[in-house]
Amino acid sequence: MTLAQHKTPPAEGNDVVCRGWWHSPVTKPERGYNALRRGLLYVARPLFVLEDDQDVLVSHEGSMLVDATPLDDTPQLPIVGYVPGMLPENLGDTGFKSRYNLRYAYIVGAMANGISSVSMVESAGRRGMMGFFGAGGLSLTEISSAIDQLKRSHQVQSFPFGMNFIHSPTNSVLEMETAKLYLRKKIRLVSASAFMAVTLPLTFYRLKGVRKTDDGRILCPNRIIAKISREEVARQFLSPPPPKHVDKLLGDGFITPEEAKLATRIPMADDITAEADSGGHTDNRPALALLPTIMAVRDTVSSQYDYQSTPCVGLAGGIATPAATAAAFAMGAAFVLTGSVNQACKEAGTSLTTRQMLAQAGQADVMMAPAADMFELGVNVQVLKRGTLFPLRARKLHDLYSRYDAFEDLPENEQRWIEETLLRKTFNEEWAATKQYFLQRAPHQVEKAASNPKHRMALVFRSYLGQASHWANTGISERQLDYQIWCGPGMGAFNEWAKGSFLEDCENREAATIAINFLFGATVINRFQQIRTQGLNLPTSFMPVSPMHPDEINQYLAN
Repeated sequence: MTLAQHKTPPAEGNDVVCRGWWHSPVTKPERGYNALRRGLLYVARPLFVLEDDQDVLVSHEGSMLVDATPLDDTPQLPIVGYVPGMLPENLGDTGFKSRYNLRYAYIVGAMANGISSVSMVESAGRRGMMGFFGAGGLSLTEISSAIDQLKRSHQVQSFPFGMNFIHSPTNSVLEMETAKLYLRKKIRLVSASAFMAVTLPLTFYRLKGVRKTDDGRILCPNRIIAKISREEVARQFLSPPPPKHVDKLLGDGFITPEEAKLATRIPMADDITAEADSGGHTDNRPALALLPTIMAVRDTVSSQYDYQSTPCVGLAGGIATPAATAAAFAMGAAFVLTGSVNQACKEAGTSLTTRQMLAQAGQADVMMAPAADMFELGVNVQVLKRGTLFPLRARKLHDLYSRYDAFEDLPENEQRWIEETLLRKTFNEEWAATKQYFLQRAPHQVEKAASNPKHRMALVFRSYLGQASHWANTGISERQLDYQIWCGPGMGAFNEWAKGSFLEDCENREAATIAINFLFGATVINRFQQIRTQGLNLPTSFMPVSPMHPDEINQYLAN
């Protein structure tokens, strides 16, 4: 009986051919499909799939002769499938990993309000990955404190890390102060997110300190990995910094003539993260369409400039299972970035209640709602809808804002609903608190509100949206129906994959544990697919990528 005739697993349609001959003087191959399934897990070892008259045989050792016929009378078995050894650290772009001193092409993304916490960033970095602290939505004092904590940890044990630099379309002053803080604190890597265009403060951060070395190379100390979801924005970040910003910075004395001159020789961003359908700010783009498109844009734009190195393109959005991770790398992603799944981990800077709600989410349990930071622009974020009324309430607020010019113009029943249900205080009382908040962070907003009642209404509504995130992160129980929890459909995919395993309980979820499971699983899937493409008709149940404890994974990697 040949391999093509085996009935377990079903093999109808196999086009199995002899690909060479296997021989080992000391090793006997293992017999049966269970051995083949188990052999896929030992990813560091080569895998020979053989056949005899009775069964499929498997070996990790021996010599291989790629020929149609054996050369001598030495006992040899026909090889019908072969994959080389491969490790999780082999996934992704080698240049990208080298650039940031990473073992794995894996980024733990920057969930705002400190949800991507100091401890999460430390854990990722110490495991050979990259972590970005979620600085978005925090005060400069809070960001500065996080930087100090990370730098103290970095002195004890060196590890790569970066900070989030989020776009503030209504507060360019805050953006510039953030850039100055990062430069003052010598933060050399940021994740630029939610930018609709390259801004002056981000350009300042990028250009400050650019110089030419003695051997003629351009050294750009401040690196940017830009998270984008639109082709036109990708082109801006892949092109040199905008001349209008360069001229303005030079004229105002923020950069030197040498820095301005070298601006034409570097891309605005070192690398790009193509962000598909995700939690928080998202354009809900499908990953299968987005990544190849952004890679093509990268190739087109890079061909126009003589950069020292070509920017890499990674993928975020829906990276929530080993299969999704494998698919990203198969499409050519230089790296992957995770977000929603990290928010349900125990290191996340959010409440246990929120993490438990996320652990119960399905793929359809999300919807779009107005963004607090871009409320007036009509920009939305993707949030969890299961267990909270926030997205429906936030949508209604934006509808009322769009239809009326002042809070006092709203129908009386709507005013009463907002004050009694959402604010739980009068509009004027909420405005007094909101006013104090913006006086500290963006005084110009208060000045505008003084003469513009519609803007005053917008700031109060934004206050509710912002507090909704705070209530979720701190676990204010009486406000659970108002929790704003950023979440993409990938969270549901992760929960389905984790069901019945130790990762089903959010208290067992750690970002690094999830990461190594994704990477290891993607490596196994890669081997499985290579075997299938050689004509072996194996069912998908042969992909043993269920959640594993890191120690168990290490056992497979070490053998």
